[in-house]
Amino acid sequence: MEILDVILRCLISLVTLFFVTKMIGKKQVSQFSLFDYVIGISIGNFAAEMALNLDSDYMHGTIAVIVFGIVAYLVSIITLKNLKLRRFFIGDPTILIEDGKILYKNLKKTKFDINDLLEECRINGYFDIQEIDYALMEANGKISILAKPDFQKPTNKDLKINKEKTGLCANIIIDGKIIYESLKIMHKDEKWLKHEIKVKGYKLNDIILATLDLKENFIVYGKNVNSKTYDILN
Repeated sequence: MEILDVILRCLISLVTLFFVTKMIGKKQVSQFSLFDYVIGISIGNFAAEMALNLDSDYMHGTIAVIVFGIVAYLVSIITLKNLKLRRFFIGDPTILIEDGKILYKNLKKTKFDINDLLEECRINGYFDIQEIDYALMEANGKISILAKPDFQKPTNKDLKINKEKTGLCANIIIDGKIIYESLKIMHKDEKWLKHEIKVKGYKLNDIILATLDLKENFIVYGKNVNSKTYDILN
């Protein structure tokens, strides 16, 4: 039946795309270079053709997706080791504003007009372009902005505020399931965790999320109840 054939093709296409994407890496669409974008579009077209064109051999589409994925993977490896090839495939950042001055030639080079530049400045929180010292278009098309010294946000160092290092917060329980890897990282075991849960009056299945930070603050989020914070050391 045609319906079963379409379902089978879709599943094969989905599985192939999943493994090829895992092989290529975890870049978001907004981080794609021009080469990544072309590869992505091509792979998507092959996958769609394989799933919907019943007259085509789905193995041909699968091979095409895999070949493009391997090419993308090899290019990513090569560009990590070779600066010239990295510039060729990925590109270089382009300065759009330098020392507060708009570089019109570079705007034309990047196919960017002044309205596009002003929009990106507003998105980055700068409604007055006079506040900007440098603006660069990254290889993936995103705009990075460095404000003039008078308009830069003060840091804790500038304000002479000493902040303690907080570190990452580990998810110990998610949806009632113990994350054993996180327990190991935090140098705790299942026996300790079950004891703490019992002391706090919870059951494992009643917990949506439980976290533990480097200061050993144990935070529990129960189902349909307010979150509660516990300091293990007390």
